[in-house]
Amino acid sequence: MATASRCSHLSEVTTVKHARSYQCDECVKTGDTWVHLRTCQSCGGTHCCDSSPNRHATRHAQITGHPVVASAEPGERWLYCYPDRLTVRY
Repeated sequence: MATASRCSHLSEVTTVKHARSYQCDECVKTGDTWVHLRTCQSCGGTHCCDSSPNRHATRHAQITGHPVVASAEPGERWLYCYPDRLTVRY
């Protein structure tokens, strides 16, 4: 996996966690919809992206301090670090 020298958060991801199911668990609870999904690389939770009405992935990162997500979209292979605002393809 490619890592960025200016981001220690990405180098801590040794095995990418993938979505256990293709849904935003928080949106399901409230009956909302999502656009794209991201999977937290700290806990494995899958949440909706910032293009979605509720932005649960960003909210999760802010509340928990979990810094890195992976795209849960089929065919996409990238990680994003919230604190460093850095995207890396793997």
